[in-house]
Amino acid sequence: MILLTDTQRTQLLANGRQPNVDHVPIVKFFNPFGAGVWLATELEANGDTMFGLADIGYPELGSWSFEELRSIRLPFGMGIERDLLFIGDFPISVWADAARETGSIRDAERLLYRSARPLTRKSSDTETRRS
Repeated sequence: MILLTDTQRTQLLANGRQPNVDHVPIVKFFNPFGAGVWLATELEANGDTMFGLADIGYPELGSWSFEELRSIRLPFGMGIERDLLFIGDFPISVWADAARETGSIRDAERLLYRSARPLTRKSSDTETRRS
């Protein structure tokens, strides 16, 4: 699996040139066998040092090596994977607060998207109930 597309790398590098900005995560990496989720918002010019929210037992903001992440070997010859359906939607500070509140990035994701889901009640349903 390609862990980082050219488009994602370009956006991460652009974000890395804008420090002290509350960026939206560009990519989510995860361990398909257990603990380990990383939300990357920035990539330094060296092409290796990423910044974002990491959760390998406790969520915290910080930096990590992309090459180290890519070199992790898991059972059955697998490695860390990229969530192909991930869309950041919220600034990293919101992710960090939710992850600290819930105890993990995975639980924060459920909380954030459940809270952001719009109500889908149809107006005709409301009118029918009033009758």
